[in-house]
Amino acid sequence: MRDFQQFYINGQWITPETKNSLEVINPATEEVCAKISLGSADDVDIAAKAACSAFNSFAFSSRQERIELFESIISEYKSRYNDMADAISEEMGAPISLASKAQTGSGLGHLKTALSVLKDFSFEEKIGNSRIYREPIGVCGLITPWNWPINQITCKVAPALATGCTMILKPSEIAPLSAYIFAEIMDKAGVPAGVFNLINGDGAGVGTALSSHPLIDMMSFTGSTRAGALVAKNAAPTIKRVTQELGGKSANIILQDADFEKAVIHGTRAVFSNTGQSCNAPTRMLVPKEMMETAAQVAAEVAKSVVVGSPKEEATTMGPLISQQQFDKVQTLIQQGIDEGAQLICGGVGKPEGINEGYFVKPTVFSHVDNQMQIAQQEIFGPVLSMIPYTSYDEAIQIANDTPYGLAGFIQGKDKQDIQYIASRIRAGNININGQSGDLLTPFGGYKQSGNGREWGAYGFDDYLEIKAISGLD
Repeated sequence: MRDFQQFYINGQWITPETKNSLEVINPATEEVCAKISLGSADDVDIAAKAACSAFNSFAFSSRQERIELFESIISEYKSRYNDMADAISEEMGAPISLASKAQTGSGLGHLKTALSVLKDFSFEEKIGNSRIYREPIGVCGLITPWNWPINQITCKVAPALATGCTMILKPSEIAPLSAYIFAEIMDKAGVPAGVFNLINGDGAGVGTALSSHPLIDMMSFTGSTRAGALVAKNAAPTIKRVTQELGGKSANIILQDADFEKAVIHGTRAVFSNTGQSCNAPTRMLVPKEMMETAAQVAAEVAKSVVVGSPKEEATTMGPLISQQQFDKVQTLIQQGIDEGAQLICGGVGKPEGINEGYFVKPTVFSHVDNQMQIAQQEIFGPVLSMIPYTSYDEAIQIANDTPYGLAGFIQGKDKQDIQYIASRIRAGNININGQSGDLLTPFGGYKQSGNGREWGAYGFDDYLEIKAISGLD
């Protein structure tokens, strides 16, 4: 069992101000896999003062100094790659292949991308009679979730570091192991004391203290829309910048001229990936009404081919949900779908046959779903696909936009004019055509209650920068 009960503050591993241990549960076995400490406002205050002090020098570090720092971090990350993959698989149940390739790989990818952007990023320019400077915003509070743990850590830490900010990271207390290893990486790489700080804790004990602390200039939050609203409220009295990447209920519109079977297969697999615990998962599949039966049959075959089991097994393609709480939520929503009259094609309530321990669920497909049903409106965050019929492209657009969220949209088809027409009218931050998603330079973020601001690549730098105009120097 891992003992991760210290915090990383001001370049040192320190004991929390108040002892408050929490057991971390392996979701595949329901056994304790680690112990961490839950921090407090006192710990946040110590870290904020350290980060504020470090900012006075790190803000004026040169581009070359930061480039060399990134190169050191990337080198150390590579040396801990397998450790990171094992930690992610253990803490949130990702199959080891997914944990290694997609999860751990995304962390390395964001670091490399930020380094590439930093080398050519314009921190100043001449406009009119003034010189415009892009300067680091200051001390940043970073709150990250459990579903893509190192992905969300690095897509916040990397731009903050590249722009000259200092930071305090609060990872999810449910899946904190990868963050702890990342702190070890930052320490070994020689990140200056106080620039990067790690405090474990929950929302009430650390999240609120971070978002309300007067020395923190900016909050970057990824998580639920409900929690994101609380962060914004707590940050409001100190007028700090708040960026949020929140929930989603993305529509996948399959057009009549699409390679239909291929589109349904790809869309269904995308829902089951990471056990449905991805905010941009295409969980609402919109199909032409007359093709619903065919689509349902294809989706059912995909669901039956999913291998649910131990994350340690290479053959496993879907692991457990993250926690008992998430398991109960998904079970409740599946039952609601049945009660509301959606046709259960496969899956349903309960654990998969032969599995008695762990928070495992059945890959579930509903057809003939009405968009007003709870399974179509709520972010389930589990492997549950809702198939919704439509009769015209305008109706498909209306259904796609009939949600409080606006993170992503998906379109499968051949006619480029039809695709462009639909893509331009979907109110979402990322539109993926025929299975093509963006790379790590593509801005990621949403409309409406899916958040504000953008992460990844050069666009991810913007939220960590202030704009200063100096007139009269030239």
